[in-house]
Parts: sequence; structure tokens; C-alpha cells
Amino acid sequence: MSLPLPASSNLMRPVLPSHGTATVKSVLSGDTVVLTGKPPSPGAKAPVVIFTFERVTAPRMASKVNGNIDDPGAFPAREWLRRTCVGKTVEFETRKQGATAGDRVYGLLFMPSTTEQEVEEEEEAKINLAVEAVRQGFATPKVFGPETEATDDVPLEEGDPVVEYERALQAALQEAKLQAIGIHSPTPLVRSLKNAGDEFQTLELIEKAKTFCEGNSVLCVIEHIFDGSRFRVLITDPDMAMPELQYASFTLILAGVASPRVGNPRLVPPTESEPFADEAKQFVESRLLHRELRISLHGTDKSGVCAVGTVHHPRGNIGVELLKRGLARVSDWSSRLMNPLDLPAFRVAENTAKRTNLAVWHAYSPPQLAGASEIIGTVVEVLTGDTVGILPAGEDYDNETKLKKVSLASVRSPRVGNERLGKAEEPYALECKDRLRVLTVGKNVKVQIHYERDIPMGETTQKRQFGTISVAKKPDVGEVLVSEGLAVTQHHRDNEEKSPTYDLLIAAEVAAKTAKKGVHSTKDYGTRTINDLTDPRKAKSYSGSLMRAGTLKAIVEYVFNGGRYKMLVPSENCHIVFALENLKSPQPSLPAGAAMRGGQGRTVEPYGDASKRHARLTVLQRTVEIICKGVTMGGVITGEVFVGGGAQRRSFSLEMVGAGLAVVDQRKIEYGEAPKVLVDAQTRASSNRVGLWSIAQKKQQVTVKASVKAKEEMAKIQLSEIRSGNHFYFNVVGNKAGDVVQESMKIFTAEHGTAGAPVDLKAGKIVAALFNDGNGKSWYRAKILERRIGTAKVLFIDHGNVASVPIKSGLRPLDIALSPDRIPAVAKEGILALTKTRSLEDDEGIDAARYFQQIAWGKQLTARIFCVSEGKLAVSLYLDDNPSSINEQLTREGLARAPKQMEVDTLSGTMLNSDNLGVLARELNGAEAAARKARRGLWRYGDVGDDDDEE
Repeated sequence: MSLPLPASSNLMRPVLPSHGTATVKSVLSGDTVVLTGKPPSPGAKAPVVIFTFERVTAPRMASKVNGNIDDPGAFPAREWLRRTCVGKTVEFETRKQGATAGDRVYGLLFMPSTTEQEVEEEEEAKINLAVEAVRQGFATPKVFGPETEATDDVPLEEGDPVVEYERALQAALQEAKLQAIGIHSPTPLVRSLKNAGDEFQTLELIEKAKTFCEGNSVLCVIEHIFDGSRFRVLITDPDMAMPELQYASFTLILAGVASPRVGNPRLVPPTESEPFADEAKQFVESRLLHRELRISLHGTDKSGVCAVGTVHHPRGNIGVELLKRGLARVSDWSSRLMNPLDLPAFRVAENTAKRTNLAVWHAYSPPQLAGASEIIGTVVEVLTGDTVGILPAGEDYDNETKLKKVSLASVRSPRVGNERLGKAEEPYALECKDRLRVLTVGKNVKVQIHYERDIPMGETTQKRQFGTISVAKKPDVGEVLVSEGLAVTQHHRDNEEKSPTYDLLIAAEVAAKTAKKGVHSTKDYGTRTINDLTDPRKAKSYSGSLMRAGTLKAIVEYVFNGGRYKMLVPSENCHIVFALENLKSPQPSLPAGAAMRGGQGRTVEPYGDASKRHARLTVLQRTVEIICKGVTMGGVITGEVFVGGGAQRRSFSLEMVGAGLAVVDQRKIEYGEAPKVLVDAQTRASSNRVGLWSIAQKKQQVTVKASVKAKEEMAKIQLSEIRSGNHFYFNVVGNKAGDVVQESMKIFTAEHGTAGAPVDLKAGKIVAALFNDGNGKSWYRAKILERRIGTAKVLFIDHGNVASVPIKSGLRPLDIALSPDRIPAVAKEGILALTKTRSLEDDEGIDAARYFQQIAWGKQLTARIFCVSEGKLAVSLYLDDNPSSINEQLTREGLARAPKQMEVDTLSGTMLNSDNLGVLARELNGAEAAARKARRGLWRYGDVGDDDDEE
């Protein structure tokens, strides 16, 4: 009969019957084993009983009680019994036992004989393990002497089993002593246990095992099972005797798998076992506990105390078996330490358990994707080294939302830096992004989506798809990047979804590490310095060499609009801003990021976004050919762009004009500078009414309907702020609103003090901002222009000056009674009509602003207000003692330029009477002619040219 489960309802019921069969689960010492029987029902725990040989004692094993030192001969005794019976079925005969399941049972164990002579007998012979242990010198009887005397308890009767057993023990004892074996030998083995982390380091053990052990694997006994993937292991390999690590003990983590953790009732509070933890432990115990097996050690965990290794069992890999039954998950961190060729079997086993919902996967369901599981399309843009924007096949690129943002599954690229956020660039970030660009941009790809993640995007999240991208003959672009050392595999949690080819990615990463490629290189990473010719000064200095170079290869890195781009010229190692010569492209809307930051740009023009999208689809991140022909005063290189190669090579300017997405500059046509082929293409597009030409008539009608005429006015003013040579703020003399605002803000300051308060930081919001005018800090009305890190850029609406103030201490909400709706802004924004000066970034622009300040600041001026132009008052200014306008004086000094007739006509069209404006235009043209002749200011090196005002 097999070992039964003790009945909890009857505590006096014996633990074991008098006879039966059981399986030896483990061996505690040379005279004690743990027996296990069959579980009473499927899924229940199998009963276990500690069983000790009757009237026999073996040496005591090493433990903390005896200082981790064996009694002489204890370990060989345990090992003999372990090799003899662990995992085998034995017959038991109980002699003495307690009343409950927790008590130890004493008796005899029998195993079938293995000798041919005994098997041939009529009744199969059985080996009494207690007697055999004494005979081998691994145990001794508790009663010594040649013969037991008669007592009431043990009568001396022939055939009595107790007498026969005692005589057999004594005979076996004499035989062992005669042969001087086991504990009777002159020098029985005495172990002194060593524990990892105390007497030696686990990393040292791994290095010694690779050096001294055959096949880089060490022979060990699995002493204890913590759970399905963590064991206590004892080294028994004789090869480890030389480094003094034989009989060392350490904790082993099974490589590649993670089983549910078994609870610990001894903790306070006690912890419960995770689901299926007991099943996993029992599964491993029945196959590994107290077996002597070879173990390959791969490394350690992050603490450096536990070793990570693979157990080599004659009947297969225990990790694969656990995964196959759903009793473990693949552990990505420990699988990285294994040979990549061993991982596919693990992944297949786990996927099988997932698919059949076994054990820990009982509630598993494949990830539900919000979008399509497969995308076929064209890569428009590479956003980072592992993320691309794809236009699905059959979709019309009429909106940026049509692009599908997809990241490479289980791949992490080095992060590109961000100067605005103060993030440094990681090594090989640009190389990885460029390699992905070469592999995918402009090519048809197929993407298998495997999972989705919510990616933080500021205060919100964005659902991102992760998948495998296939292009041409490369089934996995991510694997290419990893194998070249430009990216690494993503570290996943054990329960996270990952790429189905994750093991191949790990194998590629191991190969790249071995070859020390890219990010795995031990050499210092040399950052590449690229000349930044987007700076106007540098662009004008280096433009000559670019124009002399002829046809150059360039990579379009960013598209501002349909005809203006940022490019990298590899052969010249420089960045440039490049614009298509002779063309004007419609203005697109601001990018989403700039709009969120409160950026303000020009008015969006019809077909501006369509023109930009066409450029993005055609040239963005492509290698193109450029011919540099000129440079504007703003440092923009102008010329031609050619896309495609061979028979497909074509002029992009001609393509844009022919599609009605750009127009030829009218001034170039008037001066005869525009190529005839472009003019013909525009004429054809106009006659076909494509693109911009399809709305020309509609636009004209709207303009006529919306025309409003302005009336010229005169006023006495005083400047309050000069922003450039022709841009300023002014106050109207005699305007009492200034006194009212000043007095009101003094009262506001007295009531609220100078402490800041939370405000709405949206661009354009009117708030109170703190400013020190030399007489102490006070609050002034201000408009928020831009939010920065810790500060806000504001415009003081009653004075015209701009400043950056701390957000926390320099801003507070403004009272409703002080809002511009109740009291209009005192400072008016104006420009010198028809007078064009350069920006303050140029020396000539600074000279113009200084001259303007010298002749006008602090003086009462007469202003002739013509009209409103682009939200500013277009005026001409006069000093009381000079009949010439300040507009004319700036132009005569060569610090400003006169307008084109088209600009005069545009401004005149908004006025009821433009006679004085026409007079001003003629005066400015005469002043410009005089400055050109005298070589003053802008004209000191000759003609400026028409490109000066393209910016």
C-alpha cells in the first residue's frame, strides 16, 4: 500500500500503517529520509513523513548548531543513502511512531536487490537499508554487543524479527569494523561548509568553475528548493577541491525562468504564496531535490550573492518543462546571461502555455490593439533612432494625423539631446537615427504591431504602437540596428509583452557586445562637430565656397515650408538653411509643438500646409542634390534642389510650381531673372487652375468685399520704447489714461505688496508683472509673450518694454477693473511707414536703432498716422525744427531702404486719401538715391540687391 494522508479528524490515528510503499523525496542524513506518497486528490499536496531507521544512528550533518562542521563520516553516509534511494519507491515497515502527522516515524526501509544471485531466488530478496548502512560503515547500531539479552520487551526467540534485525545489525557492524570502512576508517571525511557571501564571493566561484571544471559546468547536489526557480546548492565536484570550494554552498537562480514565489509563514506579517507557487515547487522537488547534477553558471543577480545558472538533467531542461506547464514565466534579465541559442525553446514553451491558458497564464488574453495589427505604407520621417512616422498605403497625406507613429518593438536607441530642456545627447544617437533613415525613409515597409504602450507627453499620454518593421530583404530593421551596436534590446518586465523575435534581438546584442561595436565599444566616443551655417554671419562668410563647389549632396533635416529647408551637407560638414531660388511658397501653420508653446508666426496662407506636406513627403530626410547660387542678408542659401536619380532625376522647383504649390517671385519675372521653364510651368498651372491658382479668383473677391479705408490723422507723441530702427512704442501727449494707470497701479501695489501669486501663463494673457524702475519694485500691466523654464517673457503694455520675470515671485493676477478692456493700453505700437531697416542682429540694424534714438528719444514729435499695417500704426515722424521726416533722415544716412512700388500701392489701397503717403514714398526714393551715390551705410560696399528683404 502507498503512503496515506493522515486524517486531521482523528489525531490519534497512526501516521503510517505498519507496512506500505512510498517514494523517497529527500535524504536528511545517513539514517533519516523524507517519504512522500500520492496526493489524495488531483491538485492536492502529497503527504510527507520524516522516517528514521530503527535502532540505528548515523553521524550528524553540518549545520549552524555545530558550527557548519560535520561529525566524522556524516556526509559520505548521507551521500550513500541519497544515491541509493532518492526518487525511488521503497517498502517501509513501521516500528514506532507518534500520534500525529508532525511526529517522526521509526522503522525499516527495504529496496529490491540488484544482485543477480538474489533475484534468482524463489522470493525476491530485499535490501534492508538500515543494515546495509551499518555494513557500509555509514551508521552504527544504538545497542552494541554480540547479542541482545532477553527482556520482557524483547524475548530471545528464534525467528523473532526484532532479534533477527538486531543480530543483522551486529554482524554488519563487525564486518564494517573488520574492513575499516566508513566511519571506522582511520580518517573519515569531515566537511567544513562555506556559504556564498560569507566565506567566498559568488563571482569568484563562477570564475573558478570556468577555470577548474570540465566543460565549464560544476557537479552539485540540489539541497533545497525555495520555489520553482530558486535552489540551495552544494558543490560536490572534486575539481573544485583545488580552489577550496568543494562542499561550498550557494543560492542558484534558474536561468531564463521565474516561478511564482512561495510564501514565508515565519515573517511578520507572514506572506502568502503566489498562485501556482506550490505546484511549481512540488514539480521541481520531484525531479531535482537531492539529485546530483551538473550546473553551468552564467553570472550573478544584481546583488552579486545569488548565482544564475542552468541545471543539466539527463531527461531535459527543467526550465523548459516549467514553462511548458505554465508554472513559470520567461525571465528576461536572467535569459540575457544564457547562450542565445538556448532561448528559442524557452519562448516556444511559454507561448504554448499562454495559448492554452495553463497555470499562471489561466487568465491571459492576447493584447488588444487599438489600431490595425499590420501596417503597410511608406516611411515619411524618422523621429528618433527607434521611432518612425508611416503613411499607410492608400491614405491621402492631407493631414499630419494620417501619419502612424510606430516604434521598434523591444528595441531602445540612444536618446537624442534637447538643448531647450537641458538634456544631453547619448553616444551614437545620431548614428542610430541616420542608419534608420537610410534603411527606411521613402521606402515601402511592412509593420507587424505586437503591443501598445501609453507614452507620457507632458501632462497627457499618447498611445504608441510597437512592432517589427520589415523593408526589402531585411525582415527586422530593429535587429539590424542592434547587430551593428547602434541600439540595444529593451529590458522588459516578466509579464510585459515583447517582440516575438526578442531572442534573436538578444543574440544580435550579444554578438555586437562581443565585437565591441557601437555603444558597446570601449573606446571614447568622439562627438562630431558640425559647422552651423544657419547663423547669418557664418552663412555669408562661407557661402562663396558652397557656390564654387557646384553640385553637392545634402540631407534635408527639416522642412519649414514648401520651399525652405534645413540641410546637412556632409562633404562640407555644415548645416545650412536653404531656399528654392526664384520661388515663393505659401506660409504653413505652426507645428503642433510651437503652437503649444504659444509661438506666433505669420498668417497661414492657402495651400501653405499642402505645400509643406508635399515637401515632407518628397525631400524630408532624403539625400538630394543642391546647387548653391546665392545667399540672402538673412543667411539663407538659395539655389536649386534635384530629387531622384538617373532617369528619375528632376528639379524640385519645377515640380512645386507645376503642382501649384509655389509661385515664381513676381519681381524676378519683372526683372527677367526667372528661368523661362519656371515661368512656363507657372503659366500652365495657372491655366489648369491647380493648387494656389484654383483659389485666385475667390481670393480676389474676398479682398474686394473686405476692403476698409483708413483716414489719416496727426498727433503729438513721445517715444516710450525703441525696438529697432523702424519699430517703436509711443505715448500720445496729453493722454490722461497714462496718469490714471500709473495711479491705479500704485494703489494695486500698496494693496497687494510685492509678493507673487499663481497666474494663468497662457500666451497673450494680461497680468500684473513686477518691475524695478529705480525707485523700487512696483506692479505694472503686462502681456505674457512666452513661458520659459522658471521665467516668463512679458510685454509691459503701458510702456512697450519687454522683460523676463520670475514666474513665482514676479507675476500675479490683475484686477478686472485694470484690464485693457476697461483702460486701454497707454503705449501704442508703431512702425516708420515705407521705411525698411535691418534687424538688430546686423550691425547696420544696430546703427539704425542708435541713430533713431539719437535724434528722437526724449523729444516731442509730430506723427502723421497713415493706417494700420500688420497690427501696427504706420507713421511718419517729424521734429519741430526739421521739415524732413525721420523716415527720410534714416534713409538718407543709408540706414534704411525705400519701398518698392508694390508696397506703396498695397498701403495706399487701405487709405481714403494717400496723397501724403505718395509724397513720402518719393522723398524716400530720393533719399535712397542720395545715400547710394554717397556710399553711406548700407551702400558703402555697393548695391545691396533685392535679396536683402526676403527675410
